[in-house]
Amino acid sequence: MRHAVVTGVSKGLGESIAKKFMERGVHVTGISRGKNHRLADVAAANQVTYQHYAIDLGNLQATEKTFQQISDDIFSRNLDTVYLINNAGVLEPMSPSMNTTSADIAHHIQVNMTAPMVLTNIFLKKAADWDVRFMAATITSGAAERPVYGWSAYCSTKASINMYTQTAALEQDKLETRSKVIAFSPGIMDTDMQKTIRNSDKHAFREVDQFRAYKEQNKLKDADTVGGVLVDILTDDSSVVNGKIYNVADYTD
Repeated sequence: MRHAVVTGVSKGLGESIAKKFMERGVHVTGISRGKNHRLADVAAANQVTYQHYAIDLGNLQATEKTFQQISDDIFSRNLDTVYLINNAGVLEPMSPSMNTTSADIAHHIQVNMTAPMVLTNIFLKKAADWDVRFMAATITSGAAERPVYGWSAYCSTKASINMYTQTAALEQDKLETRSKVIAFSPGIMDTDMQKTIRNSDKHAFREVDQFRAYKEQNKLKDADTVGGVLVDILTDDSSVVNGKIYNVADYTD
């Protein structure tokens, strides 16, 4: 049996990833603040299970407690492979760094960096204890590799995720476990996050016109297409390169 845990399943890429897993016969646990009723229908149509947990990833204590419970439940089953997809993330604060508040920065780091690291660590430990194949992927961004005006928090947390991915993978290789840890850059997609970007103030985010042009010129990728690429990569277990930062552009036109 294969089981996937996906964060941020209420809409967008997270919904697509969960759907693509279930279409391949993988049972799914979804994590998001809001419930996605469409995913239960997908599960029924594909004869797999879907369970949802309402969690605010900005609350570290509640997140860690709930994920301990989820991991205890999942790993107690007769499993072949467990997948964890850290998809949930935030853009805000979008503003020159000197204008951001400590509270906004702390929340951003908690959701984009601390939560994915903590969740992956919990599952890595559990997978080693149970000797189960484990595949973890965290959504990253091209912003991890270049500075973007107004995105000091976002660029920093995504860069941190890339380094965490490479370090955790190195450790798993040295420990000779059955776990692999990767990051995945989905490019620019037609999601609510892109709407947020396009609606931002140019004084806060100077590249806003470029992102509006992506929409006008039909350059935004479909979330289902991108989600399918990631699920294809992960379910081809033997071909996954531990620690690699994958990019959707290498798999699509």
